[in-house]
Amino acid sequence: MERLTRAQTQERNRARVLAAAREEFAEHGFRDAKIDDIAARAGLTRGAVYSNFPGKRALYFAVLAEDGERSSGPSLSEGPGAASGAPEALAAFARAWAARLPLATDGAWLGRDLMPEILADERSRQAFAQLMKLNAILLGLAMERLRPGGPRLVRVAEAVLTTLQGASQMSAAAPGFVEPFDIVAVCERLADLTLDDRWAPPHLPYAPRARPDDTPWSPPPAVDALRGEPVRSEDDGVVAILGLHRLEAAEEAVRAAPSGARVTAVLVTGDPGELAPLARLVLGEVCGCLRQAFARSAWPHLAVVHDPSGALAAAAGVAAVSDATEVAVRIRGGRIVARADGHGACHAAATA
Repeated sequence: MERLTRAQTQERNRARVLAAAREEFAEHGFRDAKIDDIAARAGLTRGAVYSNFPGKRALYFAVLAEDGERSSGPSLSEGPGAASGAPEALAAFARAWAARLPLATDGAWLGRDLMPEILADERSRQAFAQLMKLNAILLGLAMERLRPGGPRLVRVAEAVLTTLQGASQMSAAAPGFVEPFDIVAVCERLADLTLDDRWAPPHLPYAPRARPDDTPWSPPPAVDALRGEPVRSEDDGVVAILGLHRLEAAEEAVRAAPSGARVTAVLVTGDPGELAPLARLVLGEVCGCLRQAFARSAWPHLAVVHDPSGALAAAAGVAAVSDATEVAVRIRGGRIVARADGHGACHAAATA
């Protein structure tokens, strides 16, 4: 029998821990689940569980993230079924979301403790707020591509996500109360909501200026969380290294970059053990629904990459990251030609 390598053993143990944790959380809920019982289910020691996950909350987020990524439906084709307008696309988006809601007959719902755990930790709460901002940006940009020349629609997207998040929480708190067809109808009508939604570049007295640079750009392979495929981060454009408390700055790069320029948001965190799986979970909810509801031609010109190890950030010259990180570089011809750091860095690099 062929011996497993150390990496293969670690991967196998991680998968066993996740499977055991899923059973434990489903049976007992997050609060009553025990790490010792998870270890016993997995046939591993308590130390083996902690060598893969820093704590029970991190393990819970990882289980939910994995389940969400597994349940993401196929991308919508460009064929006759593709939505041609924002109302139809939002209705399809809401249907994809509603398909994941717990029904009155579902019994225990694995995600019922998610929001209480997010609210219980300030770092998680701040990260969740910014992840939802990024989700609204992605959804708003997709709607805007269906209405060329129209207004900014990020605030409409925020209203849609507020409605859908509320439906999720009510489904958990009051099983049978939410009527999915009503939620779909509401979201469809929100497409025609008129809001005074305008975007303006940052006007900060301390906004940074982009500095000239001339270093090679050799990023490691990465996957776009929106498209579910390798990202072409070597192309000309803007790469923004963003901590989980600075994600809304991605819109500054998108709005300020030249038309058609590739913009890549690289998500980093000072707590990869716990906040990285939360980022995968929260972003994955919207990306999965967006892929099902919007034709590829309407997907925004924004790639999103999870970088829990900081490898891609290091390739951009960012040696240390935190949840407050905001660094942006301009790529041209396989080289970094400009960079900026701090609040406003995305706008500065995009207009360099």
